[in-house]
Amino acid sequence: MEIELLTCGYSFHMDRFYIMNKGGLPSFLFRLQTEGNCEAMVEGSLRAITSGDLLMYRPGDMYELRVEEQPDQPKAKIASGDYYLFCRGAWIENWWSRSPKPACSRIGLDDKLLSLWRQLILEKLRMEEADPELTEYLLRALCINLERAASETVSQQGRPFTGTRMKRYIEAHASVTFKVDDVASHVGLSVSRALHLFKEYFGKTMIEYAQEVRLTSAVERMHYSAMTLEQISESCGFGSYPYFHRVFKQKHGISPSQYRQNLAH
Repeated sequence: MEIELLTCGYSFHMDRFYIMNKGGLPSFLFRLQTEGNCEAMVEGSLRAITSGDLLMYRPGDMYELRVEEQPDQPKAKIASGDYYLFCRGAWIENWWSRSPKPACSRIGLDDKLLSLWRQLILEKLRMEEADPELTEYLLRALCINLERAASETVSQQGRPFTGTRMKRYIEAHASVTFKVDDVASHVGLSVSRALHLFKEYFGKTMIEYAQEVRLTSAVERMHYSAMTLEQISESCGFGSYPYFHRVFKQKHGISPSQYRQNLAH
């Protein structure tokens, strides 16, 4: 079998919990902390794990997990939630070996990634009615998304994770109306600081980047859909066709209607 999902689920601990695998894990294990705190074995030592931290282990890795009261908050209630899965197979082994995989990375909580994880859990719960082919595709998609998210946490060309999170938020919300305040709030920065950092990291403003994402989506729709230009304008987040017309012409030198006519020839 190219890839096999052994088990997956969501766990939430409100009492002390401890698990240790002294002999090393028999399969791959991925775990994403979604709520609260815990401690986990990372490269030979226990590390504090908080919401948004992704743990990835390969077969043979030592694994230890502790859920208990925090030393600085001894009277606080225990609360630790996470998504987890165990898997194995030739595809997973090849995927793992093609690029370095950090044992622990802070990827945040992305709705699309969590949705893939939930779909896998639901498919696994179907038991005899589960579709192995669908499970395999979902698991592959999740692995690739985890790999992308983990790689984005590494500083690239001087851009830390905060910049990546702002870009990711804009890409996810470019087709709807959003404010710069929303982006700043998403990464826990003031508006002025978020604006300054984004321009510093990427050489353009948030609005300019949002327009690039919208224009790319609009061009794809012109190529591959029968939507009217007004529908494309609305679905890509431009708000009005005149505004879409002006922005598109500034970028491509011709109007949207001329662009679409050229596609027909």
